[in-house]
Amino acid sequence: MKKLLYILFVIFSGLLFAQKNSITKFAVYNNTVGTSSMFDLYKNSIEKANVYKTKTSLPAHLKKFDYLAENGLIEIKLKKNAGYPDSLSLETLNEQNNLPKDRPVFIEGYQFNDTTTLVYNEMIGSIEVIDTHGQKNIHISTIRN
Repeated sequence: MKKLLYILFVIFSGLLFAQKNSITKFAVYNNTVGTSSMFDLYKNSIEKANVYKTKTSLPAHLKKFDYLAENGLIEIKLKKNAGYPDSLSLETLNEQNNLPKDRPVFIEGYQFNDTTTLVYNEMIGSIEVIDTHGQKNIHISTIRN
C-alpha cells in the first residue's frame, strides 16, 4: 500500500510541475521572451505594445513563439535610446546547471525546445532542476518569493 501511495505521489507531483500557468502572459521584445508584468518596470519607455489574442493572429516574425500564445502574446517596442533588461539564452542556463545545452527548459509549464531562445533575466523568479520522466530539466518560475 505504501508503494502505491508513493507511486501516486510521484506521478501527481510530476503532473503538478508540468502544469502550465494560465495567469502568465508572455511578451516579446527584440526577439527575446519576457513576461508582460516584468515590462511594467519599463512602461515609460514603451513606444508601442501589440496584443495578439490568438495563435492565428500572430505575424510571421512571431510564429516561432506560437506555443506561448495560449493566453495571448504581447509584442513590445521600446522607444529609441531606452534601456532594456539583460537577457541570456536557455542553453546558457542549461550549461550553468550542468545539463546538456539542447535540453528543453520549462517556464511556468511551457516547454521551450529551442534553447537558443533568449529570455530576460528579470522575468526569472526561481530556477529548479527537476527530474521529469528520468530526465533532468530546468523549471523556471516567474513569481518572485
